[in-house]
Amino acid sequence: MNTPYLSEAEPVWERPEPRTRAAPVPLNRERIAATAIRVADEYGLDGLSVRKIAKELGVGPMRLYAYVVNRSELLDLMVDAVYARIAEAGRQSDWRATVLAIAHLTRVAALEHEWFSDLLGGRPHLGPNALAVGESTAAALSQAPGVRDVADLQRAVGTLNAFIIGALRREVTERRTARSTGTDERAWQASLGPYLTRQLETGKYPTIARLVIDGAHLNAEENFHRNLTTILDGITSRPST
Repeated sequence: MNTPYLSEAEPVWERPEPRTRAAPVPLNRERIAATAIRVADEYGLDGLSVRKIAKELGVGPMRLYAYVVNRSELLDLMVDAVYARIAEAGRQSDWRATVLAIAHLTRVAALEHEWFSDLLGGRPHLGPNALAVGESTAAALSQAPGVRDVADLQRAVGTLNAFIIGALRREVTERRTARSTGTDERAWQASLGPYLTRQLETGKYPTIARLVIDGAHLNAEENFHRNLTTILDGITSRPST
Protein backbone atom coordinates (compact mmCIF):
# COMPACT_ATOMS: atom_id res chain seq x y z
CA MET A 1 0.00 0.00 0.00
CA ASN A 2 2.35 2.72 -1.27
CA THR A 3 1.68 6.08 -2.80
CA PRO A 4 3.78 8.74 -4.51
CA TYR A 5 1.72 11.53 -2.96
CA LEU A 6 2.95 11.36 0.65
CA SER A 7 6.30 11.06 2.33
CA GLU A 8 6.82 8.64 5.21
CA ALA A 9 9.22 11.12 6.83
CA GLU A 10 6.36 12.76 8.69
CA PRO A 11 4.43 10.57 11.15
CA VAL A 12 0.75 10.33 10.41
CA TRP A 13 0.04 12.08 13.73
CA GLU A 14 1.86 15.23 12.61
CA ARG A 15 0.68 15.46 9.02
CA PRO A 16 -2.25 17.80 8.46
CA GLU A 17 -5.43 16.38 7.02
CA PRO A 18 -5.61 16.66 3.23
CA ARG A 19 -7.34 19.82 2.04
CA THR A 20 -11.11 19.50 2.01
CA ARG A 21 -12.49 19.23 -1.48
CA ALA A 22 -15.91 19.04 -2.98
CA ALA A 23 -16.83 15.36 -2.92
CA PRO A 24 -19.97 13.31 -2.37
CA VAL A 25 -18.36 11.58 0.65
CA PRO A 26 -16.31 13.71 3.08
CA LEU A 27 -13.31 11.93 4.60
CA ASN A 28 -10.88 12.37 7.45
CA ARG A 29 -8.52 10.08 9.33
CA GLU A 30 -10.89 9.69 12.27
CA ARG A 31 -13.65 8.37 10.03
CA ILE A 32 -11.26 6.08 8.16
CA ALA A 33 -9.96 4.64 11.45
CA ALA A 34 -13.48 4.08 12.80
CA THR A 35 -14.47 2.26 9.62
CA ALA A 36 -11.29 0.17 9.65
CA ILE A 37 -12.01 -0.83 13.26
CA ARG A 38 -15.49 -2.03 12.29
CA VAL A 39 -14.02 -4.07 9.43
CA ALA A 40 -11.33 -5.58 11.67
CA ASP A 41 -13.90 -6.39 14.35
CA GLU A 42 -15.87 -8.40 11.81
CA TYR A 43 -13.14 -9.94 9.67
CA GLY A 44 -9.97 -9.74 11.79
CA LEU A 45 -6.69 -8.23 10.68
CA ASP A 46 -6.31 -10.79 7.90
CA GLY A 47 -9.56 -9.53 6.41
CA LEU A 48 -8.61 -5.87 6.69
CA SER A 49 -8.03 -4.31 3.30
CA VAL A 50 -8.19 -0.89 1.73
CA ARG A 51 -10.77 -2.17 -0.71
CA LYS A 52 -13.13 -3.24 2.08
CA ILE A 53 -12.67 0.03 3.94
CA ALA A 54 -13.26 2.04 0.79
CA LYS A 55 -16.40 0.05 0.03
CA GLU A 56 -17.72 0.71 3.53
CA LEU A 57 -17.02 4.41 3.10
CA GLY A 58 -18.49 4.53 -0.40
CA VAL A 59 -15.31 5.84 -2.02
CA GLY A 60 -12.64 4.55 -4.38
CA PRO A 61 -9.63 2.82 -2.78
CA MET A 62 -7.13 5.32 -4.20
CA ARG A 63 -8.77 8.14 -2.35
CA LEU A 64 -7.65 6.68 0.98
CA TYR A 65 -3.99 7.04 0.00
CA ALA A 66 -4.24 10.78 0.55
CA TYR A 67 -4.77 10.07 4.25
CA VAL A 68 -2.53 7.06 5.01
CA VAL A 69 0.69 6.02 3.29
CA ASN A 70 0.45 2.30 4.00
CA ARG A 71 -1.25 -0.40 6.05
CA SER A 72 1.04 0.25 9.02
CA GLU A 73 -0.21 3.81 9.27
CA LEU A 74 -3.77 2.57 9.10
CA LEU A 75 -3.09 0.18 11.98
CA ASP A 76 -1.48 3.02 13.93
CA LEU A 77 -4.65 5.09 13.59
CA MET A 78 -6.84 2.16 14.62
CA VAL A 79 -4.72 1.30 17.65
CA ASP A 80 -4.64 4.89 18.84
CA ALA A 81 -8.40 5.17 18.52
CA VAL A 82 -8.67 2.19 20.90
CA TYR A 83 -6.17 3.79 23.27
CA ALA A 84 -8.49 6.80 23.46
CA ARG A 85 -10.94 4.56 25.33
CA ILE A 86 -8.21 3.32 27.68
CA ALA A 87 -7.06 6.88 28.34
CA GLU A 88 -10.44 7.53 29.96
CA ALA A 89 -9.05 5.82 33.06
CA GLY A 90 -7.26 9.07 33.87
CA ARG A 91 -5.71 9.55 37.28
CA GLN A 92 -7.36 7.73 40.15
CA SER A 93 -7.04 8.22 43.90
CA ASP A 94 -3.54 6.71 44.06
CA TRP A 95 -0.93 5.03 41.90
CA ARG A 96 -2.30 1.52 42.39
CA ALA A 97 -5.88 2.47 41.55
CA THR A 98 -4.63 4.22 38.39
CA VAL A 99 -2.71 1.17 37.19
CA LEU A 100 -5.63 -1.14 37.95
CA ALA A 101 -8.04 1.11 36.03
CA ILE A 102 -5.75 1.29 32.99
CA ALA A 103 -5.11 -2.46 32.97
CA HIS A 104 -8.79 -3.36 33.26
CA LEU A 105 -9.79 -0.90 30.53
CA THR A 106 -7.06 -2.40 28.32
CA ARG A 107 -8.62 -5.82 28.89
CA VAL A 108 -12.09 -4.49 28.03
CA ALA A 109 -10.72 -2.93 24.84
CA ALA A 110 -8.95 -6.15 23.82
CA LEU A 111 -12.10 -8.21 24.30
CA GLU A 112 -14.20 -5.73 22.32
CA HIS A 113 -11.58 -5.52 19.56
CA GLU A 114 -9.75 -8.85 19.59
CA TRP A 115 -7.35 -7.75 16.85
CA PHE A 116 -6.00 -5.16 19.31
CA SER A 117 -4.38 -7.94 21.35
CA ASP A 118 -2.54 -9.10 18.22
CA LEU A 119 -0.88 -5.69 17.97
CA LEU A 120 0.16 -5.38 21.61
CA GLY A 121 3.88 -5.87 22.11
CA GLY A 122 4.71 -5.39 18.44
CA ARG A 123 5.83 -2.11 16.91
CA PRO A 124 5.85 0.79 19.39
CA HIS A 125 2.54 2.57 19.84
CA LEU A 126 3.38 6.26 19.59
CA GLY A 127 0.08 7.95 18.82
CA PRO A 128 -1.10 10.72 21.17
CA ASN A 129 -3.59 8.52 23.01
CA ALA A 130 -1.10 5.67 23.36
CA LEU A 131 1.49 8.09 24.72
CA ALA A 132 -1.07 9.49 27.16
CA VAL A 133 -1.77 5.99 28.47
CA GLY A 134 1.93 5.23 28.68
CA GLU A 135 2.56 8.47 30.57
CA SER A 136 -0.26 7.80 33.04
CA THR A 137 1.00 4.25 33.63
CA ALA A 138 4.63 5.23 34.10
CA ALA A 139 3.77 8.21 36.28
CA ALA A 140 1.62 6.01 38.50
CA LEU A 141 4.25 3.28 38.81
CA SER A 142 6.89 5.86 39.65
CA GLN A 143 4.92 6.49 42.85
CA ALA A 144 5.02 2.83 43.96
CA PRO A 145 7.01 2.32 47.18
CA GLY A 146 9.36 -0.19 45.58
CA VAL A 147 10.28 2.09 42.67
CA ARG A 148 13.29 4.16 43.72
CA ASP A 149 14.94 5.19 40.46
CA VAL A 150 14.56 5.04 36.69
CA ALA A 151 15.96 1.49 36.54
CA ASP A 152 13.27 0.30 38.95
CA LEU A 153 10.67 2.14 36.90
CA GLN A 154 11.84 0.49 33.67
CA ARG A 155 11.56 -2.94 35.28
CA ALA A 156 8.14 -2.15 36.72
CA VAL A 157 6.78 -0.92 33.39
CA GLY A 158 8.29 -3.88 31.54
CA THR A 159 6.90 -6.42 34.00
CA LEU A 160 3.43 -4.91 33.97
CA ASN A 161 3.31 -4.73 30.17
CA ALA A 162 4.57 -8.30 29.81
CA PHE A 163 1.80 -9.54 32.11
CA ILE A 164 -0.96 -7.57 30.37
CA ILE A 165 0.12 -8.62 26.89
CA GLY A 166 0.48 -12.29 27.82
CA ALA A 167 -2.77 -12.45 29.77
CA LEU A 168 -4.83 -10.75 27.07
CA ARG A 169 -3.39 -12.75 24.22
CA ARG A 170 -4.10 -15.98 26.08
CA GLU A 171 -7.67 -14.98 26.88
CA VAL A 172 -8.39 -13.85 23.34
CA THR A 173 -6.82 -17.02 21.93
CA GLU A 174 -9.04 -19.15 24.17
CA ARG A 175 -12.13 -17.24 23.02
CA ARG A 176 -11.17 -17.71 19.38
CA THR A 177 -10.51 -21.41 19.88
CA ALA A 178 -13.87 -21.88 21.57
CA ARG A 179 -15.63 -20.17 18.66
CA SER A 180 -13.77 -22.08 15.97
CA THR A 181 -14.31 -25.49 17.57
CA GLY A 182 -17.74 -24.80 18.98
CA THR A 183 -16.49 -26.05 22.35
CA ASP A 184 -16.81 -23.94 25.48
CA GLU A 185 -14.65 -24.35 28.59
CA ARG A 186 -17.12 -26.61 30.39
CA ALA A 187 -17.43 -28.93 27.40
CA TRP A 188 -13.65 -29.05 27.06
CA GLN A 189 -13.25 -29.89 30.74
CA ALA A 190 -15.92 -32.59 30.48
CA SER A 191 -14.21 -34.20 27.50
CA LEU A 192 -10.73 -34.25 29.04
CA GLY A 193 -11.72 -34.57 32.70
CA PRO A 194 -11.55 -38.39 32.91
CA TYR A 195 -8.12 -38.46 31.24
CA LEU A 196 -6.74 -35.76 33.52
CA THR A 197 -8.15 -37.50 36.60
CA ARG A 198 -6.42 -40.75 35.64
CA GLN A 199 -3.11 -38.95 35.13
CA LEU A 200 -3.28 -37.11 38.44
CA GLU A 201 -4.17 -40.30 40.30
CA THR A 202 -0.83 -41.79 39.24
CA GLY A 203 0.87 -39.47 41.72
CA LYS A 204 3.41 -38.34 39.12
CA TYR A 205 2.16 -34.76 39.06
CA PRO A 206 1.50 -33.75 42.69
CA THR A 207 1.95 -30.01 42.18
CA ILE A 208 -0.34 -29.91 39.17
CA ALA A 209 -2.85 -31.91 41.19
CA ARG A 210 -2.77 -29.25 43.90
CA LEU A 211 -3.40 -26.53 41.33
CA VAL A 212 -6.29 -28.40 39.73
CA ILE A 213 -7.95 -29.72 42.89
CA ASP A 214 -7.15 -27.13 45.55
CA GLY A 215 -6.63 -24.00 43.46
CA ALA A 216 -9.28 -21.31 43.21
CA HIS A 217 -11.46 -21.62 40.12
CA LEU A 218 -12.02 -18.05 39.03
CA ASN A 219 -13.62 -16.57 35.94
CA ALA A 220 -11.41 -14.77 33.45
CA GLU A 221 -11.96 -11.30 34.87
CA GLU A 222 -11.33 -12.40 38.46
CA ASN A 223 -8.23 -14.31 37.41
CA PHE A 224 -6.89 -11.30 35.52
CA HIS A 225 -7.45 -9.05 38.55
CA ARG A 226 -5.88 -11.47 41.02
CA ASN A 227 -2.77 -11.99 38.90
CA LEU A 228 -2.52 -8.27 38.26
CA THR A 229 -2.59 -7.48 41.97
CA THR A 230 0.15 -10.07 42.51
CA ILE A 231 2.29 -8.19 39.98
CA LEU A 232 1.61 -4.88 41.73
CA ASP A 233 2.43 -6.41 45.11
CA GLY A 234 5.81 -7.41 43.70
CA ILE A 235 6.42 -3.93 42.33
CA THR A 236 5.52 -2.43 45.69
CA SER A 237 7.99 -4.49 47.69
CA ARG A 238 11.59 -3.37 47.89
CA PRO A 239 14.16 -6.03 46.95
CA SER A 240 16.50 -6.95 49.79
CA THR A 241 19.57 -6.83 47.55
